[in-house]
Amino acid sequence: MVAQRSTDDLENIQSHTLDKEDVCEIVCYDAVKINALKGRVEDNEVQGMAQMFKALSDPTRMKMACLLDEGEELCVCDMAILTGQSIATTSHHLRVMKNLGIAKSRKDGKNVFYTLSDHHIRLLVRMTLEHLREEHCHDDAEHRKG
Repeated sequence: MVAQRSTDDLENIQSHTLDKEDVCEIVCYDAVKINALKGRVEDNEVQGMAQMFKALSDPTRMKMACLLDEGEELCVCDMAILTGQSIATTSHHLRVMKNLGIAKSRKDGKNVFYTLSDHHIRLLVRMTLEHLREEHCHDDAEHRKG
């Protein structure tokens, strides 16, 4: 069952002006779908996911994740050279990634080596890059047509 509200109600709900292309002109909802989806994702899970994406939103850490995907295991010194960062800055970024479960480390003598934590993170990094490259391919094709 779909319930509807008037556009006056919609204006009261909206806290700021939106482009008409971005908002429904009437407020309606699908109660069956809403009930089926309620509680499917816990708030603490969403918080953890947001923290992970927040960490990867830093370009240096995203580059590190890509490099760890390609190189599989890199020591802090190698990563510092690859990213153009100091060893201290590199170590900080990798520690943030480790604390959020994005990367893991192992010590071998006086060196610390990092890898991505598991195949889920590797897949996330690969799919993000693939998605970006597909978007750019579509954008380039559109520019050539026009």
